[in-house]
Amino acid sequence: MSMETLRSELRCAVDAAHNKKAGNVTLLDLTGLGAFTGWFMVCTGFSTRQVAAIADEIEQQLGRLGLRLQHREGRGESEWVLLDYGGFLVHVFTERARLFYDLERLWRAARRISIPDPGPESASAGAASRPGATDISEGSAEA
Repeated sequence: MSMETLRSELRCAVDAAHNKKAGNVTLLDLTGLGAFTGWFMVCTGFSTRQVAAIADEIEQQLGRLGLRLQHREGRGESEWVLLDYGGFLVHVFTERARLFYDLERLWRAARRISIPDPGPESASAGAASRPGATDISEGSAEA
C-alpha cells in the first residue's frame, strides 16, 4: 500500500500531523474486526502543547476537505486528544499516554500501516514533494 492508495482523508490527516512534527504515525485498519469505525490513526506529540497543535492542524485540514468533526475529546493540556470523524478516529498522544493506553496492542488484530517520519529536508518542502512519501510499511501487530 502507498500513500496514494490511502483514502484522501487519511492522507490529509497524516500530512497534517507531519506538518506539526508528529512522531510515529501509524494507521490501524479495523475493517472486518467488528469495530465501531474503519480506521484509527495514532500519532505522538512530544508535549501537551504539541498534542493540541497536531490535533488542531488535523481538524483544520480535514475541515478544508469538507469533513465535519463529529466529536472531540481533549483540549488544552490534554495528553490524549481524540478526533472522531465517523469512518475513522484520530488519536494524538503524548509519549507517556501512548505507552500507557497502547492501542496498537489492544487492536493487535488490525492491519498496521506505519508511516515513516518525514526527513528534515522535507519538513519545509511539504508533504506533496516528500521523498519516500510512498514508502509505508504494513504489518500486523501480532508479528
